[in-house]
Amino acid sequence: MRKRQPHPQRWRTALTLLAGVVFALGSFWLLQVLKQQGQDGVVGQPRNEPDYFVDNFSVVRMGVDGKPAYIVSGVKLTHRPLDDSSDIERPYLRKLSPTAPPMDARALRGRIDQDSSRVQLNGSVVVDRPAGPGAASMNLKTEALTVFPDADRMETDQPVVLLQGASRMSGVGMRANNATGQIEVAQQLRITIPPPPR
Repeated sequence: MRKRQPHPQRWRTALTLLAGVVFALGSFWLLQVLKQQGQDGVVGQPRNEPDYFVDNFSVVRMGVDGKPAYIVSGVKLTHRPLDDSSDIERPYLRKLSPTAPPMDARALRGRIDQDSSRVQLNGSVVVDRPAGPGAASMNLKTEALTVFPDADRMETDQPVVLLQGASRMSGVGMRANNATGQIEVAQQLRITIPPPPR
């Protein structure tokens, strides 16, 4: 009796099946290694998740003279620890001065930077200042405004409309220094000054 020889087709099928199993196990191992490294990477990366929220808040910043310099309030404040910034819903900023009427700024959203020296206002920004001794009333409207309360400056690269007394000024891009009263408009400047009363 002769031993039955294995058929060559069976060897090929067995080797193909064995190679498939090895490939599947190797792929599973590699996937697990990559997944573990990915989780380790996420754990090692700093995350800027909020660490606290404050509803209906109001903060008073004092000046070097020990008197209130400005007030920041809003519907909700969300603090982010990674860059020590705060996002504000419906921000309201009031700049106080012993020599001029208070200036109020409102917007839909705001952001206070790390050292609180910059407040970014976005969405339907309106700035109002009533008339005072030697100064006409002021109303400013734009979609984005960066306010530097300590330096008493504000700027935007967006279209802006400024009413000062009976005069109207519009343009795109503006820098204003409230301390010196200087206003610069970058482009498309238009000024309307009514004739003096007779």
